[in-house]
Amino acid sequence: MLSLRRTKLPACAALPRALGSSNPKGSADCFSEGRGHTVVHFCPLNRLVSGAGDIKLTKDGNVLLHEMQIQHPTASLIAKVATAQDDITGDGTTSNVLIIGELLKQADLYISEGLHPRIITEGFEAAKEKALQFLEQVKVSKEMDIETLIDVARTSLRTKVHAELADVLTEAVVDSILAIKKQDEPIDLFMVEIMEMKHKSETDTSLIRGLVLDHGARHPDMKKRVEDAYILTCNVSLEYEKTPLQMEWRGGAACILDRFLKIINLFKHNKATYRSPLKHFQYFRLTLACGGVALNSFDDLNPDCLGHAGLVYEYTLGEEKFTFIEKCNNPRSVTLLVKGPNKHTLTQIKDAIRDGLRAVKNAIDDGCVVPGAGAVEVAMAEALIKYKPSVKGRAQLGVQAFADALLIIPKVLAQNSGFDLQETLVKVQAEHSESGQLVGVDLNTGEPMVAAEVGIWDNYCVKKQLLHSCTVIATNILLVDEIMRAGMSSLKG
Repeated sequence: MLSLRRTKLPACAALPRALGSSNPKGSADCFSEGRGHTVVHFCPLNRLVSGAGDIKLTKDGNVLLHEMQIQHPTASLIAKVATAQDDITGDGTTSNVLIIGELLKQADLYISEGLHPRIITEGFEAAKEKALQFLEQVKVSKEMDIETLIDVARTSLRTKVHAELADVLTEAVVDSILAIKKQDEPIDLFMVEIMEMKHKSETDTSLIRGLVLDHGARHPDMKKRVEDAYILTCNVSLEYEKTPLQMEWRGGAACILDRFLKIINLFKHNKATYRSPLKHFQYFRLTLACGGVALNSFDDLNPDCLGHAGLVYEYTLGEEKFTFIEKCNNPRSVTLLVKGPNKHTLTQIKDAIRDGLRAVKNAIDDGCVVPGAGAVEVAMAEALIKYKPSVKGRAQLGVQAFADALLIIPKVLAQNSGFDLQETLVKVQAEHSESGQLVGVDLNTGEPMVAAEVGIWDNYCVKKQLLHSCTVIATNILLVDEIMRAGMSSLKG
């Protein structure tokens, strides 16, 4: 019987190469066809080319895995687990694929020498438990002040966009989370709307403490700019309408007039009114941003129902019109206005912002962070090597394979930064052994650095989820042959 494992492992190794490698030599062998898309890796920014010629630029592994159609069933399983990682934690997609692929690669070395997969998986389980304990020890529990949140957001965003743009987005992302955060309540990221505008440059992306509506005023004669505006949010028709049978409704005009008189009486002491239609989700977000009460009738209309905004104005860009509602007091719903010269840039920034928002939210929810830049993986691998003698029997080889697999993270960081991966890894491991500190890779110099001192932080929940999911999937893949043989033998009986 031809071993299925021999057909699985090469396919599993190809997927990490496609997501992790960014040098031209390695990428020449990593074309991935599917769903009419070809992935081309000739720079750290990946390019997706569809069959129709449409181009998509991204660094996000989750975007790549969603766009690629992977034919091999085992590689497809890894891709689904990686995208599930993104759904749960918002990050770690590429790391997930890399570690699973490296676990299988290391396991294949021992399997080729006759070691049974069950022995290796027992070592994987023991190594995972030890790694989780080590992660609990090295996590840094601290108050999530604005400086820490900025470091977390910057660490996440700089893996998606260039440094200058990441620094611009970092402040906007952190401010938006702090604006919608309520004491002792979970953070609802749906209260941060991401609005795009094809205009100016990507560094003009900004946080609007209010709303940006993708339409203008109801009538061209209405004012285009209102300061110190009082806003009435109502789901009540203010137009005279006929029935579907085009039959006039008796008293309809009088009812509409009565509604207008109530509004005029309410606003008679204020400067102006501004009327704009709202979409369903904007109807609820407007009261969160500006205050007031959303009304479904005018029976209880009073000044307490009004919201307030310091500035409301209409902005025209070509044939498109936007309505800006700004300078709101303590808004609970905000808008991140993404600007860029083309569609590729807008899409890339939106994907990066979503990951940045999740990173900041995770840090607040966890109440702790872990050092990044591969520092945790290097320290964890060394801890597993010291733990290996306490494991009985040949399962020690599984622990060794797990420790070696974790080192793929600092290796890829060094390789994608243009440095020799073996030399860089040796330097980092030596520095960690001498100092005892969590030392990572400086992507600018290739030298070791203490990640915590320079403010490079990763999410604790992302690392924890990585250890769980990678171990489970690698174990299941390695045991597929055994499970199939057991099923076949049971049919004979």
